[in-house]
Amino acid sequence: MQLSASRVILTGATGGMGQAMVAELCAAGAQVLVVGRQDKALQALVARFDGQVSCLQADLRNAADRARVVQEAQLMDGFNLLINAAGINHFGLFEAMQDSAIEDLIQTNLIATLQLTRALLPLLRAQPQSGVVNIGSTFGSIGYPGFSVYCASKFALRGFSEALRRELADTRVGVLYMSPRATRTDMNSAAVEAMNAELQVNMDSPELVAAQLVKALETDLREVHLGFPERLLVRLNGLLPRLIDKALRRQLPTIQHYATPAIPASTLSTAKDH
Repeated sequence: MQLSASRVILTGATGGMGQAMVAELCAAGAQVLVVGRQDKALQALVARFDGQVSCLQADLRNAADRARVVQEAQLMDGFNLLINAAGINHFGLFEAMQDSAIEDLIQTNLIATLQLTRALLPLLRAQPQSGVVNIGSTFGSIGYPGFSVYCASKFALRGFSEALRRELADTRVGVLYMSPRATRTDMNSAAVEAMNAELQVNMDSPELVAAQLVKALETDLREVHLGFPERLLVRLNGLLPRLIDKALRRQLPTIQHYATPAIPASTLSTAKDH
């Protein structure tokens, strides 16, 4: 895809990874409509990339806001690339998750992405060359303790990307699924950072992920998994999942330690009094 001639809608633009993607897309010559919930951060991107970036504050879980994105896309001169990067994470044991947290994560990471993509497909199909990019995760291929619902959303997103690519095989719309490994962003809680340090987990910068995205778009790759040994582990998990089961079983005590919230001292003293 020729990014210098592209008109892009990027969701989740105000996060660390999203901002790095904006910078790389603009450096490649694209015009970008950035979409996110934080108006101040959106305006900062517009100011930073004057002339190449416009913005729309929107909560994609809301149907009316998704309709506003479609309206903006219709006004763009040749909208031809949708990058679904909006997402949230949750680290903790599944048993401790609230229903509302489960619903919010699935709604944000999966349902809103599918609904927005479907709404924008007619516009993408009208272009000589166009594409949909879904930003997934290594945890969309390897189920990892402490991230069960996040994994569920990313496994589903990977399956959706594969099916949609095949569904659109006779059109001019390409579908790219990109799977970063652990990345240094504000999405990581202090507990995740501490756990990754103890387990010696490799982490990439948002800038590296963004550069790999642009490279993948320019070479028309269909599915990209970033990092080694993560790419190998993805393959092993597909072929020999019991090997990964054993490896993660050894990590489980550490994961449980960081995934279990500490009980406040005040709560403990109250419990002793009763």
